[in-house]
Amino acid sequence: MDKTKLRTIIVATRNKGKLREFKSILSSTYDKILSLDDFQGIPEIEETGLSFRENAFIKAKTTSDFLGMDAIGDDSGLVVDALGGAPGIYSARYAGESASDDDNNEKLLSELKEETNRNAKFVCCIALVCVNGVEEFFEGECRGEILSEKRGEGGFGYDPVFFVPEYSRTMAELDPHIKNKISHRAIASRKLLQYFSS
Repeated sequence: MDKTKLRTIIVATRNKGKLREFKSILSSTYDKILSLDDFQGIPEIEETGLSFRENAFIKAKTTSDFLGMDAIGDDSGLVVDALGGAPGIYSARYAGESASDDDNNEKLLSELKEETNRNAKFVCCIALVCVNGVEEFFEGECRGEILSEKRGEGGFGYDPVFFVPEYSRTMAELDPHIKNKISHRAIASRKLLQYFSS
């Protein structure tokens, strides 16, 4: 694939934390990394899929079709063993449709209050949809544990409660440079970059 024709990419999100991470990860490959907020009139995208993969595709396909441009959609979330995979695809609205990050974290900690199995993983699926008909998927995951209380001021979402044993820190305590190497989104994004460079 000719990278000279892929200098601008649309990330199908309005999540500023997610966009910030994508910009850091993809900035060496793209001159412009835009989001839904850079365009007028894009309809609200309903995540009606039953998996990360389906939701990522819905976001990318809807955006690409509407703008007539190549787009990537990402769906990601937290999968907790003791909760049977919850919150999963409902991670962003675990405590309700208008829940804040704090609301979601508090519900998660409450659900795990008496639980000894704290194993969890962050999962990310990126869908690439191009106007020439190309559709590809790139997945990544990062394993860790859920703490009993929040630690750290960085990141977003469940980062303050997600402990990475390899670094003895939560995602929210990690230097952003390190997080953007080991995170589920970073791993999936590297696969995306490898696809473009192959």
